[in-house]
Amino acid sequence: MLKRASNRMLERLGRIWPQSLLGRLMLVMAAGLLVTQLAASVIWASQLRAKAEVEAQSASQYMAHGASGAIRFFRSLPPNYRLLLIQQLREMGGTRFFVNLNHAYVPVQQIAEHSLASSVLATVGATLKSDLPHSPSFRLAFAWPDQLVVSEDGVRLSDLPDAWVQHILLIQPDPAPILVIQTEIEPGNWLYMAALMPNPYFLSSNDPLAWDRLALQGLSLAVVLLLCLLVVRWITRPLAALSDAAAAFGQGQDDRAPPLPETGSREFINTARAFSAMRERIQRYIEDRERLFISISHDLRTPITRLKLRSELLDDEALRNEFEEDLDELDMMVKGALQCVKDSDIHENPAEVKLDALLGRLVRSARLAGHEVGYRDSGVTVRAKPLALKRAIGNLLDNALYYGDRAEISVSSEPGAVAIAVRDHGPGVPEDAFASLFDPYVRLAHGREQNDAGMGLGLGIARSVIEAHGGQLLLENHPEGGLNATIRLPAPA
Repeated sequence: MLKRASNRMLERLGRIWPQSLLGRLMLVMAAGLLVTQLAASVIWASQLRAKAEVEAQSASQYMAHGASGAIRFFRSLPPNYRLLLIQQLREMGGTRFFVNLNHAYVPVQQIAEHSLASSVLATVGATLKSDLPHSPSFRLAFAWPDQLVVSEDGVRLSDLPDAWVQHILLIQPDPAPILVIQTEIEPGNWLYMAALMPNPYFLSSNDPLAWDRLALQGLSLAVVLLLCLLVVRWITRPLAALSDAAAAFGQGQDDRAPPLPETGSREFINTARAFSAMRERIQRYIEDRERLFISISHDLRTPITRLKLRSELLDDEALRNEFEEDLDELDMMVKGALQCVKDSDIHENPAEVKLDALLGRLVRSARLAGHEVGYRDSGVTVRAKPLALKRAIGNLLDNALYYGDRAEISVSSEPGAVAIAVRDHGPGVPEDAFASLFDPYVRLAHGREQNDAGMGLGLGIARSVIEAHGGQLLLENHPEGGLNATIRLPAPA
């Protein structure tokens, strides 16, 4: 069960994992940057919260000591002097606290629950208790300026003259939470004090998800990813050129491939030079191989012909027949080797090939020879070397007609490919023989019985031609009997 789940997960990752080097490098770099940004943000957030907590505790104690001194002062004044002093403080300004006297506690609409605000209120309350141990309980809260009520008759902070509060409580254009302290200095007289914290925006200063911080991180991430994209494209572009050149050379289109640029990194320049040298050596080898086999064929035919003529002079008929059989076999081997070399390397330009016309000619020729071949028009076109493709399919059809009672050819379009299937109705191929079917001169017992003149080169030649077109030749036994040979060629763009 666990193994199946892991296999499914690997399959999903395989679908997501890009196939190109550019995509893989970009995905790895983007994932690395995101993980690094996330880890840095977590560390930064924890340090920011710890710093904000320390600063808030220190500010809380400072505010509480100031509030306890003000409470002692107002408590020491005669009641009839308190209002007069408060009025003078409002007109003079320069005080930290907005002060008011009420006959009862004024309910305050508190801000939303916040851990740092709760910690500040707890510290202020504990410090006030420590400074004023004999005072009654203190009522503490944080409130927003537009919702703050300052007197028992419902007067709001916004209803007061600006001169009383603009330098104490209101910060424009972005209001900050206000600390409100209420305590009963004597029965029926409540002292109301309100003030801003030393850092008015202490609640938002420790937020790592603030929009300005997120915008800065997003901008830096975008810039780094853009630079990575440019660098990766600069690195992979020469590799793409090398891949195109190798593919063109492998398909016999080396004359159409542009020369590799010797620019870029030192490693790529060395690779491009090595590839160009290897391509030239292989091309020379192919040309030398053709010349060698042509010369060998030419040189061997003359002594073989002389030996055949001399064998006619032998008086012993049995010995003469044995000589002629050996010479015929030698002649067939030379012709087969030469055909193997030439058929797998046909020099012609690729063109648009209509499979109905090409296969139709092969089918008509086979039917004229008395064979039974089934085929229906498909309307499919491929880009290929016409003669080479015809020779490859012809080899497969010849095998099917030699080793089966009849043959069937079908064409179908697949995603990104065109499939050409040639099926015979013979005995098929043993499973252990598939691995050696493409080897030269390999022939099964059934094939030797049906066609003793064959050389066992047709399948190898067909596979070489198909692979030179960028395709595949697949052999498998048909479920209903016989061998099914399938050619898969790239679909035309």
